[in-house]
Amino acid sequence: MNVVTVFGASGFIGRYVVREIARTGARVRAAVRRPERAGFLKPMGDVGQIVPLAANIRDDASVAAAVDGADTVINLVGILQPNGPQNFVNLQADGAVRVATAAKSAGAHTFVQMSAIGADPESDSAYASTKGAGEQGVQDAFPGAAILRPSVVFGPEDDFFNKFAAMARLAPALPLIGGGHTKFQPVYVGDVADAVAAVASDSARTGRTYELGGPNVYTFRELMEITLDEIGRKRLLVPVPFPIAHAQAALAELAFAVPTALNLGPTAPITRDQVKLLRTDNIVSGELPGLEDLGIEATALESIVPTYLRRYRRGVWHS
Repeated sequence: MNVVTVFGASGFIGRYVVREIARTGARVRAAVRRPERAGFLKPMGDVGQIVPLAANIRDDASVAAAVDGADTVINLVGILQPNGPQNFVNLQADGAVRVATAAKSAGAHTFVQMSAIGADPESDSAYASTKGAGEQGVQDAFPGAAILRPSVVFGPEDDFFNKFAAMARLAPALPLIGGGHTKFQPVYVGDVADAVAAVASDSARTGRTYELGGPNVYTFRELMEITLDEIGRKRLLVPVPFPIAHAQAALAELAFAVPTALNLGPTAPITRDQVKLLRTDNIVSGELPGLEDLGIEATALESIVPTYLRRYRRGVWHS
């Protein structure tokens, strides 16, 4: 039976990837920092098929143990903003290389690295530059690795639509950074998981970089309008020029500096690095293979987002 180690298995994308890999009949090692919090993954497979195990992507020994004897290794670890020692360099650059190096040494035949559209070692964004450095390091350490670059990923546990819907319950207005003109191509988390499984199970599909986007492109303003419409709330959409947004983000980071440094949470609602990311459109280039090349029909956000945003409507209660 094929053995697959999934780093970041209990995260937003990870839980869907684990489910799809389990459906192929493979034994899944769910490599996470806190395995006691990953028990919810076990029912996604047969008894004993999915095993959570402790692994810290910053630690050589635990990474080596997690990949020992694995046929396939999938690295999904990534963050939207740093929190204590969980920073961009440690996780998205050095951590990715550590996992790829260990996988190669352990004799794994397939490696899949989750990156992001916009990944570029030369980017002035720490998020994008470390994603790019991670890609390069993985390809050097594990020739033939597959790289997946999704746009904004949506789904019931996402940190995009949920975040702004939650803000809209309390705030009288939502900010449109840079005027709300930045373009996105949101991709459904289930489609991303299908793409990971498709690449991991077919050696003919490895060694390539894939850009994953949904069927439609939206501006940031349009996504905010969709969110407000789905939760049945009217809010002002206020354009905020990039320089002002940058200054506001700096103040937010300062206000949350102590809990962030101590890894206590919560983190700043927006960072200067995220403002930098919003200066560039987050859509597929059309120059690389994508979902269609993997035989996956992209899911429209209009068919999924309403199913989980309805809890933000007035008068809707959930236990």
